[in-house]
Amino acid sequence: MALPLALLGVMALAYLLWRAFGPQSEESHRREHARTPQRRSSGPIGPDDDPEFLAGLDGRGDSHHDE
Repeated sequence: MALPLALLGVMALAYLLWRAFGPQSEESHRREHARTPQRRSSGPIGPDDDPEFLAGLDGRGDSHHDE
């Protein structure tokens, strides 16, 4: 009776180790890559990177610094 229980325990342990450290399935691979943030190729840029905003700074708000 002890031998079948020991074999069952070894098989359960092997299964748990395989699930923890074994090869990833296609579904878990997809799930893992879905969580990683992807860089946007285009989108809003900050005002310090916007050439139109920076060009507008030349003529705006400098009158009180000239005194």
